[in-house]
Amino acid sequence: MSKSPKKYLVTGGAGYVGSVVAQHLLEAGHTVTVLDDLSTGFREGVPAGAEFIEGRIQDAAKWLDSSYDGVLHFAAYSQVGESVSDPEKYWVNNVGGSTALLAAMRDAGVRTLVFSSTAATYGEPVSSPITEADPTAPTSPYGATKLAVDHMITGEAAAHGLAAVSLRYFNVAGAYGDCGERHSPESHLIPLVLQVALGQRASISVYGDDYPTPDGTCVRDYIHVADLAEAHLLALDAATTGEHLICNLGNGNGFSVREVIETVRQVTGHPVPETAAPRRGGDPAVLVASAATARERLGWQPSRADLAGIVSDAWTFARREEPTAP
Repeated sequence: MSKSPKKYLVTGGAGYVGSVVAQHLLEAGHTVTVLDDLSTGFREGVPAGAEFIEGRIQDAAKWLDSSYDGVLHFAAYSQVGESVSDPEKYWVNNVGGSTALLAAMRDAGVRTLVFSSTAATYGEPVSSPITEADPTAPTSPYGATKLAVDHMITGEAAAHGLAAVSLRYFNVAGAYGDCGERHSPESHLIPLVLQVALGQRASISVYGDDYPTPDGTCVRDYIHVADLAEAHLLALDAATTGEHLICNLGNGNGFSVREVIETVRQVTGHPVPETAAPRRGGDPAVLVASAATARERLGWQPSRADLAGIVSDAWTFARREEPTAP
């Protein structure tokens, strides 16, 4: 990673992934400004030492100037189900906001961008593990908006010399210091299972147990949030003028729903009751991403791929967030 201190804008830096990346940037000696409207992020999630601006990415031109060396862009709505019921919200914010951000970067002469994309751009996988050469066919407006932004970035790099890297990944988990996962509503498996262990939820629903997998439940790729943050810092160094590099990120292994539940039982020492539920439409049996390009182009290798370690870090954070009795 680059040793010379630089100045970066982190959009969505009060959210889960953005806050961990902002913390890593600070630890690497960089100057960090977080831009977040707090619609889904948390003010207390902004790392100490980062300048905070409460505002929308649509208005990034108010604050972005030539003193910045680059932008790391996380600001987006990301609930798949909500994107299906309220697609216009996602197109206006995710695509419209990114359009405004790219224009602000162009006007300010800021020519380096790392974009937090998603493996949801691939939709139903045609092979496993998924590579960047696989077709993109998102099955939700959320995935479609992220793919649209990727296309915009490709054009920006070719026409205006932007140095850009998009990182596509599936399930982020774990925690890093004071930064952890706390969505509202929560839809991710590991924090949901931890809520059962904490007694905040009666049971965990298992949506389908007859998939063509070893234990019949869906297999998913989980990546530790700190490994993901390190990939973003490496992407800053790998960004090349006029190129839009797209890299998938994954931990190299998939874990089934039942493996996650059993790991939570082992890590927490608490019972986790299960409730059988029908399959959800559009749930593929296996979603695992190949990180071969990231290893080759970024020099990235996940060092926290152990599921028990990921769950343990998430458990530590979840207990810290649990309300205490008066």
